[in-house]
Amino acid sequence: MRATDIQAIARRTILLESESVKQLAGFIDVQFEAIVKLIAGCKGKIVISGIGKSALIAQKIVATFNSTGTQASFLHAADAIHGDLGMVQQNDIILIISKSGESPEIKLLLPLVKNFGNPVIAMTGNLDSYLSANADYILNTTVEQEACPNNLAPTTSTMAQLAMGDALAVCLMEYKGFTSDDFAKFHPGGMLGKRLYLKVSDLFMKDARPQVDKSSNLKEVIVAITQNRMGATAVIQEGVIAGIVTDGDLRRMLQKEEHLSGITAEDIMSKNPKCIEEEALAVSALDMMRKNNVSQLLVTRNGLYAGVLHLHDLIREGII
Repeated sequence: MRATDIQAIARRTILLESESVKQLAGFIDVQFEAIVKLIAGCKGKIVISGIGKSALIAQKIVATFNSTGTQASFLHAADAIHGDLGMVQQNDIILIISKSGESPEIKLLLPLVKNFGNPVIAMTGNLDSYLSANADYILNTTVEQEACPNNLAPTTSTMAQLAMGDALAVCLMEYKGFTSDDFAKFHPGGMLGKRLYLKVSDLFMKDARPQVDKSSNLKEVIVAITQNRMGATAVIQEGVIAGIVTDGDLRRMLQKEEHLSGITAEDIMSKNPKCIEEEALAVSALDMMRKNNVSQLLVTRNGLYAGVLHLHDLIREGII
């Protein structure tokens, strides 16, 4: 097989799967809306079940639901009859995923669940199946063909199931008003957690507040900038932030000026410096730095100067 053939096969696979997902938009109807409202009002949890590759998709949807405010549990269809069915409680909703809707394990599981009286949602690509006929609600994930050359291995069908699960999760988030603050509660660790939780107050050095007066001479400015390795110093006048002097300001001044005597902080400083309150999220500070192309922000506490936040502080904590 030539390399060009491999590339063509890969492109064909991606296009087939993308078309299958695109087709799902036509299956979103009033029944989908009813399912979202049903799940949103659930007093228990969503029990999601499947067999084979559909079981793997079920586990992913469970993880997405749990992380976005919808309590969910995974029930393997084959294990259900060996005791795991005990996880299903009175107020739970059952979502069963199956492309064919005719798997023996599904046919065995469905009557047992129906006997409990729990609402059953079918996510299937076969609207004429046993699962479709016995479910209370149907999520249509029909695909025209699998990307597999033999039209056998679940590829486009599992992609469709995954996309439909994401559509449910996102609709539930918006329907229930799930905010970034809510999201943060379930993602305290790793990079995502830091971006959601870390505040400016967690990062900047509180015991280092480089500052000079407007009338401070050049030597005093250089000492203030370098002694704390912040690369900048605030210029304070009568307790109020008047400006900022950065090492970049110093270099630009040195390129322009031949005579340095008599130069003060006021002559070098940038007026109206970018400031951020210490209770702001660190990611907001990063956005401000990027938009204004600066490496330092002056940190304020109730409007008063509290210190300097440097880009390196954000890098050190993995915000970038």
